[in-house]
Amino acid sequence: MNSPSTPSSTPEIVCVGESMVLITPTDAGLADAQATLGLAGAEANVSVGVAASGHRAAWASRLGADPMGDRITSELERRGVELWVERDEDSPTGVMFKDPGVETSTVYYYRRGSAASLMEPGFLASSRLEGVRIVHTTGITPALSASCREMTDRLFIDARTAGALVSFDVNDRRQLWSREDAAETLARLADAADVAFVGRDEAERIWGTVSPAEIRAFLPNCGLLVVKDGDVGATAFEGESEPVFVPAPVVEVVEPVGAGDSFASGFLSATLDGDDLATRLSAGHAAAERVLTIAADLPPLVPRG
Repeated sequence: MNSPSTPSSTPEIVCVGESMVLITPTDAGLADAQATLGLAGAEANVSVGVAASGHRAAWASRLGADPMGDRITSELERRGVELWVERDEDSPTGVMFKDPGVETSTVYYYRRGSAASLMEPGFLASSRLEGVRIVHTTGITPALSASCREMTDRLFIDARTAGALVSFDVNDRRQLWSREDAAETLARLADAADVAFVGRDEAERIWGTVSPAEIRAFLPNCGLLVVKDGDVGATAFEGESEPVFVPAPVVEVVEPVGAGDSFASGFLSATLDGDDLATRLSAGHAAAERVLTIAADLPPLVPRG
């Protein structure tokens, strides 16, 4: 097993979580179509979006020492993301199949026993995170395994010890764990975060909270809570200040998967820029729009220069 490479410079944000090879049909359903290979992973998606905005971003995880892992690392490097990655000779890189739809997409995971699911507490020590401004992860990571859940708890502590803000996207994945486990763990982590993102619909599904105000009341200790409500808009709650709402732009949706990650990347990039809340929400919407209009999780790569 290889150890994570040493970074040449300190990134502004480190995103921690699993990435998989993504197989997507090009012109029909999975059963009948030709397919393309890409990558899928909420945290990697965020790192790509932040890097595209001009900030230094790293993605930290574990991958198999296999061609799928090679494909993921080459694509992320091509998009300007720094890699803090362990390669595992014995455990594979996960694979995900997607059957796209306008309203929703069906996904099929082949990730059990993956290299990323073997992340353990202390995967990123506080000394490694010194100088990083934001550490970002999602609710997918603690759902992968017991050791990943423990790692996520420790990550919150180590990030704060290093002086970084903790960003957490609830990102509930129903296929990965029970509703009971998800409800307790996701609430605990979101409430403990410095910045938390949650979809109004997923909050209703797992916690029974219906409105953004109810979600805020349910998560009172989160420093900055962003509630996304699809094509309605997004509301930010920070401290005792009045909530800030920015409506979503009108978009002709091709496929919705990846839009939430792009929203987080836009919001966090604007946070690194020091923008106000309304500007950060608008940046989140703009980033999500770029992904909603295509069938991939990541926008096309725009040459720099």
